Amino acid sequence: MPKNDLMQQFGKYYSVAFLVPAAVLIGFVIGYFLDKLFGTGFLKIIFLFLGLASGMIELVRELSKDDGRK
Repeated sequence: MPKNDLMQQFGKYYSVAFLVPAAVLIGFVIGYFLDKLFGTGFLKIIFLFLGLASGMIELVRELSKDDGRK
């Protein structure tokens, strides 16, 4: 395996490690600010789960991509 190939694989999986936590955090922050705006207390939980779901979907998409190598 060439060194460039190894670095590309490392970069791909390294970015995947931050994908789900970032999506969850963004979802929570959006929900938090919407809770402050509307005076509610449940939107941060809903957006937390939406962020988790979107992070998992993106994780599956990223890992199932075909690199085009044969």
